[in-house]
Amino acid sequence: MTIKIGELAKRTGATVETIRYYEKERLLPEPFRSEGNYRLYNEEHIERLQFILHCRTLDMALDDVRILLEYWESPDKDCGDVNNLLDEHIHAVEIRMEELMHLKHHLTVLRQKCAGSAQAVSCGIMWHLKRACR
Repeated sequence: MTIKIGELAKRTGATVETIRYYEKERLLPEPFRSEGNYRLYNEEHIERLQFILHCRTLDMALDDVRILLEYWESPDKDCGDVNNLLDEHIHAVEIRMEELMHLKHHLTVLRQKCAGSAQAVSCGIMWHLKRACR
């Protein structure tokens, strides 16, 4: 079974541009070519692309996905490094969550600077934003 890039995009939910990008980054193996030079993908491409897309939904960097794909290709390898990679990713997510909580707090305090609808010239939020730029 072979399919063209549009069908691969449809089946996986990826865009054609994303598929081409992953090929360029060598995350996806180069597809076969038809006599008309169309890219032709098989089941392996579909499964691999779904794996990549799932990793990306977990906000993994392409370098991390690349490492995980090495384990995909070598299923007999010890997965200790995979555990370490996930531990590092979890830690990075925790740090980002703290940063987002600080951001939320800052925005909440800023929102309290203006109680209702008014002209922008007298808006407390605008005043504080302008003052922060000085």
